[in-house]
Amino acid sequence: MIQTVATTPFDDQKPGTSGLRKKVRVFQQPHYAENFIQSVFDSLDGFAGQTLVIGGDGRYLNREVIQIALRMAAANGFGRVLVGQGGILSTPAASHLIRSSGAFGGLVLSASHNPGGPDEDFGIKYNVSNGGPAPEKVTDAIHARTLTIDSYRILDAPDVDIDTLGTSQLGAMTVEVVDPVAGYAALMESLFDFPAIRAMIAGGFTLAFDSMSAVTGPYATEIFEKRLGAPAGTVMNGTPLPDFGHHHPDPNLVHAKALYDRMMAADAPDFGAASDGDGDRNLIIGRHCYVTPSDSLAVLAANAHLAPGYAGGLKGIARSMPTSGAADRVAQKLGIPLYETPTGWKFFGNLLDAGMATICGEESAGTGSDHVREKDGIWAVLLWLNILAARQQSVADIMADHWATYGRNYYARHDYEAIAKDKADALMAALRDTLASLPGTGNIGGTVKAADDFAYTDPTDQSVSRNQGVRILFEDGSRVVFRLSGTGTEGATLRVYIERYVGPDGDLALATGDALAPLVAAAQELADIAGYTGMDQPSVIT
Repeated sequence: MIQTVATTPFDDQKPGTSGLRKKVRVFQQPHYAENFIQSVFDSLDGFAGQTLVIGGDGRYLNREVIQIALRMAAANGFGRVLVGQGGILSTPAASHLIRSSGAFGGLVLSASHNPGGPDEDFGIKYNVSNGGPAPEKVTDAIHARTLTIDSYRILDAPDVDIDTLGTSQLGAMTVEVVDPVAGYAALMESLFDFPAIRAMIAGGFTLAFDSMSAVTGPYATEIFEKRLGAPAGTVMNGTPLPDFGHHHPDPNLVHAKALYDRMMAADAPDFGAASDGDGDRNLIIGRHCYVTPSDSLAVLAANAHLAPGYAGGLKGIARSMPTSGAADRVAQKLGIPLYETPTGWKFFGNLLDAGMATICGEESAGTGSDHVREKDGIWAVLLWLNILAARQQSVADIMADHWATYGRNYYARHDYEAIAKDKADALMAALRDTLASLPGTGNIGGTVKAADDFAYTDPTDQSVSRNQGVRILFEDGSRVVFRLSGTGTEGATLRVYIERYVGPDGDLALATGDALAPLVAAAQELADIAGYTGMDQPSVIT
């Protein structure tokens, strides 16, 4: 029986670039998850009898909210739901399943790289039929509905068995529990030269992959150990856990320190990688050689033609504005367009749908291509492995060759986390007030050439996105970028991106901290970070 349940709005359900993210305790409030899911459905048209995909990263509350979403989808008229076995679907696998099944859209239950557990984070986002995150017009409509909602519809029915593959009925709706890995693994096998990678591993090449007790464990085990023949134990922390084994599943040098230490040891494997909570981010480390996400994007783009799925070349490269300009130089050499977009994968999705770009990337460890409409951690690792198999060089040698060809963008991101939102907003407002007066002035970082608040006109639909981050550009090509992140659940995070370019004939072997020290000091001075935040040092440096 379909129940209509009276409710009242919550005023904190505005979805960001990656949906709605809050603490688990917030989502556990009566009607909270239901209100948001109903607001999603109320914002959509034409889904009667259509297919919906549901799955998540396995974090705490995942299974409970899936049951709610199933009963609400049935009550609202969907004809079929595809749900990952055990409630598991990595974000890129969810994108692929939406696309391959012709689904109307999908509910992806994840808070990405944020911690999981009863006192940690949970999230819900809606992905549209192209497999990518909902565009702003949809998320704006969802938010507007959350402020006026007065009831939601839900089927009065027992929980669905989501652990057994197969089909069942939930009211008039069919529920199909699907293997979350098989379709995605087949897609990967169609893009990359698995026989060449398998031969490289059989020849003694060693690798380590840290799933961080998150969603990629089953995917990595199937692909790296079963299909590519890497020894058992190659995949570390391979069982998805509701609290990620108390890990913070963010693949950076702070939270993946065990992997980093292993890769810097005398007996390090040839190649190390990690992924995040929902499987869309990646960390790449060669033996004694860390690869920045910005450099990884550039190397993948420069060498993508070595993989069968990209042998015909690239249509274009897209990067987020805060990402270093390393990929720009690759695009220039290849004679293809380079698109600089705001942060958020939805901007890449428009370019991919329009056939204007093939490979996209963000400095926050997200890279992907037109095979899905999300960033994809395992895809990035496989493309690296394909390149290593084809070139028969180490990661360090490939990086050295790349810098000798294109020059080096020394680059780092400094995160100041959990800042009081009013302080963060005041810092950005004060910084914006100085922009007009900065060009021509000098500081420890050099002479300022230009300063602006980044705006983007989408070439696919001419929509304009403003206030996407403050850029300070110096005469020598260096830059400092300031923006507030929308991916956290507590306070605000100030991200400061620092970049210095050195040409092929310059010093390509500097320590990153030494190369960037003057610009770090300039960023502190320009924005008075310590004055506004009380923090002398960033929380995280990546």
